[in-house]
Amino acid sequence: MFDTVWYDNLTKPFLNPPAWIFPPVWIILYCSLLIALILFTVSFSKKKKFDGYVLFLIHMIFNFLWSPVFFILHKINIALAIVILMDVTAILMIKKFFSISKLSGYILIPYLFWIFFATYLNIQFLVLN
Repeated sequence: MFDTVWYDNLTKPFLNPPAWIFPPVWIILYCSLLIALILFTVSFSKKKKFDGYVLFLIHMIFNFLWSPVFFILHKINIALAIVILMDVTAILMIKKFFSISKLSGYILIPYLFWIFFATYLNIQFLVLN
């Protein structure tokens, strides 16, 4: 599944974090996504929430596609396109969540910064390899 030989042989970006940091960070970020979605869902608002759910779903599809495209298929360029789509959908999702529940929008800001960082890393992997 995960080709460690391929990944270990890649030239790493300057700010590439150690591998052990990813599991705890992603656990925290996925929990924040869930909490933001719950707050968005239970918020009393006259505004329609359908767009927020659609953006969340599309974003999560891109989120779950990125790892196999990068680590299994070794398609760094396609992974970059996916992470850029993650950036765009995350911005749109946060904007929509914020319009319904400010707290749910604020909770997603660290997640947005992390995927911006992932975009930087993906660009660097493409350039360096």
